[in-house]
Amino acid sequence: MTKIAMVIAPEQFRDEEYKEPREIFDKAGINVTVVSSRLGKAVGKFGLEVAVDRLLKETHATDYDAVVFIGGTGSSVYFEDPDAHRLVHEAQQGERIIGAICAAPGTLAKAGLLKGKRATSFEGESELLKQGGAIFTGKPVEVDGRIITGDGPQSAAAWGKKI
Repeated sequence: MTKIAMVIAPEQFRDEEYKEPREIFDKAGINVTVVSSRLGKAVGKFGLEVAVDRLLKETHATDYDAVVFIGGTGSSVYFEDPDAHRLVHEAQQGERIIGAICAAPGTLAKAGLLKGKRATSFEGESELLKQGGAIFTGKPVEVDGRIITGDGPQSAAAWGKKI
């Protein structure tokens, strides 16, 4: 069975960027583990409450086929987070799918994963991606190898389908 780790901020993640891909994954029979820096309930920008299954610091990419980061203003908590960087490097080394949407591609950029890669994000994070060596395309969804990025809530379903 396919397994995906969905990493969300404990607060201020974008509800639809979690909800729409999650529905796609559930319908496809994919086993989803919700990962965050705190256990309990994570709360989205518009009040969606999501039960967290596992702590980020205890999560390893080897247990999953894909690791995806949900965006929103809260996702910036992972830009400099050593556990988030470790997880994406493990995913890269293990040839897993790595996804990020909206502001969350900033974590991939800060971790050094986007050097020379085509990527997209929320427009406000484009400079951060470029500083990380990405080729910013501004497309709704961008795929470069095993890295799949999306630009924001309007592309959440399309991004989820690509993953």
